[in-house]
Amino acid sequence: MSGNKPISLYASIYALVKQIPAGHVCSYGQIGQVIGCSARTVGFAMAALPAGNDVPWQRIVNSQGMVSPRADGDTHLLQRALLESEGVSFDGENRIDLSRHSWTFSF
Repeated sequence: MSGNKPISLYASIYALVKQIPAGHVCSYGQIGQVIGCSARTVGFAMAALPAGNDVPWQRIVNSQGMVSPRADGDTHLLQRALLESEGVSFDGENRIDLSRHSWTFSF
């Protein structure tokens, strides 16, 4: 694998995530399917985002419509707060109503 491949792959992931409008979410797997990589790779790309970026990382959730806890502490609480500020609602089991908030890309 060339040294530039991960950078261009991550750039493709970030460009796609930027297309998700406020109030909507996508799963790691959905992004991976569109890009042609694994959900795990999408997760690695999201974790590699530099501070102060303009990628709406909070709009990527797991396949159950839940915010995934992270090893870095309380970032999942920030993610939920950001999503709620965009109008995304959670049920009593901390799941997002994907029938209402899931984004589908049209190409």
